[in-house]
Amino acid sequence: MRLFTVIRAAVVVLAGAVVLGTSAAAAPATSTNRNDDGSKTLTFDVQFSPFELVRSSSTPDPSTGIGVGDQLIFHDLLLVKGKQVGDEGGFCVIVDASQVLANCVSTIRLVGGTITAQFLNSPPPLKELAITGGSGSYRRVAGDGTLLEHGDGTGTETLHVFGVRD
Repeated sequence: MRLFTVIRAAVVVLAGAVVLGTSAAAAPATSTNRNDDGSKTLTFDVQFSPFELVRSSSTPDPSTGIGVGDQLIFHDLLLVKGKQVGDEGGFCVIVDASQVLANCVSTIRLVGGTITAQFLNSPPPLKELAITGGSGSYRRVAGDGTLLEHGDGTGTETLHVFGVRD
């Protein structure tokens, strides 16, 4: 049971996932605010999905049951005011099994295109994201963001992005 709890905590933390699956083409794209510096703030409610653990390590850490190189795969829903506006999928590779520390890569799919992000993930509920690129309306995007896990299978993802085409 401890292994499941540690893995689940790691995945919930990872699933910040920013952020793939079904997109809601008719739904509003995001909750968006234009900032004085020309950036936009995109805010989503996140519904975390069950995760998939892909074992790569033959020597898991005895205290966590996870090994360096193991991967956590996620696919989460992004919502605004209860309506799905996109989804986010990605994977995290365990880089320190004793801390359940993972390097995560995520793709956020929205009506106008995609946004990619990268972050280090560990058990604390607040994750800091680096925006690494995008496509479509987001093809020149840069910025950063946060993913806050609420501890009940939901979270809030906030992205501060530059370079969004209107």
